[in-house]
Amino acid sequence: MRLQKVLAQAGVGSRRTCEDLIAAGRVSVDDVVVTELGVRVDPAAQAVHVDGLRVVLDDTKVYLALNKPLGVVSTMSDPDGRPCIGDLLEQRAQRLFHVGRLDVDTEGLILVTNDGELANRLQHPSWEVPKTYLAQVLGPIPRDLGRRLREGVELEDGPVTVDSFRLVDSQPGRALVEVVLHEGRNHIVRRLLAEVGHPVEQLVRTRIGPVLLGDMLPGRSRALARPELGRLMADVGL
Repeated sequence: MRLQKVLAQAGVGSRRTCEDLIAAGRVSVDDVVVTELGVRVDPAAQAVHVDGLRVVLDDTKVYLALNKPLGVVSTMSDPDGRPCIGDLLEQRAQRLFHVGRLDVDTEGLILVTNDGELANRLQHPSWEVPKTYLAQVLGPIPRDLGRRLREGVELEDGPVTVDSFRLVDSQPGRALVEVVLHEGRNHIVRRLLAEVGHPVEQLVRTRIGPVLLGDMLPGRSRALARPELGRLMADVGL
């Protein structure tokens, strides 16, 4: 297929807009900048980027952001009959899988896809995609806690450091804090905050890389927008 037609079908813009992007040198195919119109590409085999961001050309691929509610297990099916992610997506015909997991008593953002390459990279520690959490903890919060967390805390399975930490709100006896880290170990946020004396009462994951939970209601899902999917892929070298 002609490159401009492929881009238009992928939602980049009108055929004329895509032609202008190609002529301006903003489109690459397999990491080679293309400026000539009429170049033919294989959508199933070649990687196309616009302004450095990957454009997904395979319309069978599904990329969803899901707000996992409390009490739902991070599996597509559960032999014990507990509510699971698969129950929230049962109307979809595609065979999907979740990227990583959240504890049953943690709510918030989880990604669901049928793109195995993206899922594997997102879960591989070498890419270090940051994840953001809001935690209600027992307070008050000492002024040096952020520094301690950034310097590293020793847990039973090794040290952990946070990318950033900030106090969002404070009330008598409890506080709301934001923690950003790229660790993926089990219960890592809860264990980390408990270790420094501030057990978690409620925990919500609000962000994975460029993907935001936003105001999506628990149990609801949405397709990733093309720009955020492109940035997410860029974060893992795709």
